[in-house]
Amino acid sequence: MTAFNYTNQTVLITGASSGIGRVFAETLAARGAHLLMLARSGAVLDALAADLSRRHGIRACALVADLSLPGAAAQACALGMPPDVLINNAGFATHGRFESIDLARQAAEVTVNCTALMELTHCALPHMLAQGRGAIINVASTAALQPDPYMAIYGASKAFVLSFSEALWAENRQRGVRVLALCPGATETAFFDVVAAPEAAVGKRMAPQDVVDEALWALDRGRSSHVAGRPNRLLAWLPRLLPRQTVLGIVEGMLKPKAA
Repeated sequence: MTAFNYTNQTVLITGASSGIGRVFAETLAARGAHLLMLARSGAVLDALAADLSRRHGIRACALVADLSLPGAAAQACALGMPPDVLINNAGFATHGRFESIDLARQAAEVTVNCTALMELTHCALPHMLAQGRGAIINVASTAALQPDPYMAIYGASKAFVLSFSEALWAENRQRGVRVLALCPGATETAFFDVVAAPEAAVGKRMAPQDVVDEALWALDRGRSSHVAGRPNRLLAWLPRLLPRQTVLGIVEGMLKPKAA
């Protein structure tokens, strides 16, 4: 499979104001892509759009939206769609015993991690199919590879992203549209500041640039999914080698809140 050419392609990136999403924006702008960058931080996005436009001679537009709100993904579709490439990166996690975490917060977690991702993909895909070319990168997580005690909703939501993306890969691989589920492990971003639980980070944190480079490498090779980082790929084999309850016990010990 040939390398994907981003020159003059319009790329929509959610969660583009920081972390992995911001690095996707910077990397693809350098490759000649025009950007639709979506996040809640309007001032940050405006500054980033102006900087990338100046440095790379591309068009960059800020789309301000909170994907946890009903209808936000549909509004984003109306404002910035359809793109040639969609990167569903926005997401967040909660940590703790399921019954102790505010239900509305967990419902918002499902909305951002699953519902908004599904709606944006549903909006973008027909355009890609009509032109016979396109790409979708859905950011899942190594948390998708097994159930995650104390991060039950996050792990389940990312398992949805992985399964959904691989199914779309199979449906569309002969129709010109590439679909990749990216599974990063711990990454050096503000993700863990939001979670506010250092025990949620398993293993050494990767640099966001390394995660993005691996994602684009995997997309060029037509992969349906990719676990970023060699140590994470080794850990990904554990659920295949050990009994499920054994894996659950290991993960429970890793993620258990320190105060518990």
